[in-house]
Amino acid sequence: MNRRAVPPLLRAYHYGLIALEPALAGLLAWRRRKGKEDPLRLPERVGRPGRPRPAGPLVWAHGASIGEALSLIGLVERLTQRGFTVLVTSGTRTSAELLAARLPKGALHQFAPLDAPRYVERFLDHWRPDLALVAESELWPNTILALDRRGVPLILVNGRMSERSAKGWARTPDLARAVLSRIAVCLVQTREEADRFRSLGAPRVMVGGNLKFDAAPPPADPQALAQLAGLVAGRPVWLAASTHPGEEEMVAAVHRALAPRLPSLLTIAVPRHPRRGAAFAAAAQGAGLHAALRSQGGLPDRRTDLYVADTVGELGLFYRLSPVAVMGGSFVEHGGQNPIEAARLDCAILHGPHVWNFAQAYAVLDAAGGARALTDAAGLAEAVGGLLGEPERLHAMAIAGRGAVAACEGALERTLAALEPFICQMKIAGRFHA
Repeated sequence: MNRRAVPPLLRAYHYGLIALEPALAGLLAWRRRKGKEDPLRLPERVGRPGRPRPAGPLVWAHGASIGEALSLIGLVERLTQRGFTVLVTSGTRTSAELLAARLPKGALHQFAPLDAPRYVERFLDHWRPDLALVAESELWPNTILALDRRGVPLILVNGRMSERSAKGWARTPDLARAVLSRIAVCLVQTREEADRFRSLGAPRVMVGGNLKFDAAPPPADPQALAQLAGLVAGRPVWLAASTHPGEEEMVAAVHRALAPRLPSLLTIAVPRHPRRGAAFAAAAQGAGLHAALRSQGGLPDRRTDLYVADTVGELGLFYRLSPVAVMGGSFVEHGGQNPIEAARLDCAILHGPHVWNFAQAYAVLDAAGGARALTDAAGLAEAVGGLLGEPERLHAMAIAGRGAVAACEGALERTLAALEPFICQMKIAGRFHA
């Protein structure tokens, strides 16, 4: 272990994960059977590389899932332009599929190893990163200890620390201080989060803003967009984006409530987890709606009430088709999904009360009039119907949302400025030649 003090709880975690390796292997096998792991790339989850390490300096950037990983794309692009190879890791199959299409030249993807010491050491022995970046709140103790032992600077970018998480860390102050003190810089989204990190013992904290405000809008295939735009032309359309279990019933109820006054209404629903698409469509059919499933080649015709877009990486397509976006994960206690992409693509945004995952973004959008909070299906139906019936109000809401997002940009440049001293250190050490 590192020469710096390691509290007993952290030491117990370290050796406990060594002892639990057989259980972790069983966990991965279970996830593979459930379709949550790519069987061809499962060795990456135990630190076995899926490809050779490129020569030269390498930055490791980690985002746990879709949102965290995609928030790093702008940063990855800028680093590759500086001559770095960037290894991007994530932990979900969906994020891997999206990154495969969006990573720039000079970047590559691997699945992140689980936080078992042997897995982490195997991963680091192969990739030998010169700098490590981790997005949002992915603080894995064994990985942090291993990077510290090797003298690899670790920077938390786009850092988040909710009040609930801060209270959890505060119950083990020695553990929090030991982990956070090994992070070179915590670059966080808001002043409130900066205060939480400092109170837990992080010695170097900076407010950088939210990288998601600087992210480019999600792409859309031009041919698919033209095809679908032709099929839905003249119909009132609304989108339920990234829905979670418990919200699908609400989507169907809203459609049924609006159909008598909007008989040609088309509801587009994008489940957060595509594998739920078939069950979603079946439930809608059972409720008397005519549903079409995109994963099975279905297209919305004039009979279609509900179009279930159970595919990966196509939200940009559906934001461009619908003037109203209802953000999923906000009517159940999940914490809400990212509304920034929808605002960038001129959607009026509606959401539920549970938005703590993106509290800052929703607060900005609500205050500007680009988004509106609701509590139940009846209120949502009234809001969707009202907006679809008042194009001028709908347009004004979309313009307000886009402006609110644009006013919050700048996190990417602040993050790059914070990274510059570490890039300079590598130049001085002779690891990097500009």
